[in-house]
Amino acid sequence: MKKVIKTMVMGVAATGMLLASSAMAADQKIGVVNFQEVMQKIPQTAALMQSLESEFKDEKALITQLEKDIKYYTEKLQRDGSLMSAKEKEELETTVQSLYQDYQVKGKALQQKATERQNQETNKIIAVVRQAVDSIAVKEGYDLVLAQQGVIYSKPDSSITELVVEQVSKIK
Repeated sequence: MKKVIKTMVMGVAATGMLLASSAMAADQKIGVVNFQEVMQKIPQTAALMQSLESEFKDEKALITQLEKDIKYYTEKLQRDGSLMSAKEKEELETTVQSLYQDYQVKGKALQQKATERQNQETNKIIAVVRQAVDSIAVKEGYDLVLAQQGVIYSKPDSSITELVVEQVSKIK
């Protein structure tokens, strides 16, 4: 009998704690922000992409030219290979291999450099977005703001994504 009473008391205490915690949670104002949507909508992202495109324009042009040269010499080797001497054929194959190695090295270097620069600039934009989220949370009285990617369900009125987009878009 004591064991049953003890179990009931523990159950009532646990239920009381759950009700108290849910009552406290009901008093909290929780917001949700979709960072991917913010990044897609703000003008800073488009400006970033344009600046990176122009920054790496020359290197991309060089890589494109290497691709064209490789294609040209490969086609020439296939087309005229049977008419060439062994020495000419070997020289052309060596040229293609050399161009291909150069293409791989420069392509990989460009990709790494572009990724690094994009990450640097994206981190700057993310810092501005986070400041906007903090500012909106304080101004609107939110106790908690969550990233939408980590939330299974939220009411549409709990989203502050558009407010963040609006505020960040005003910043130059």
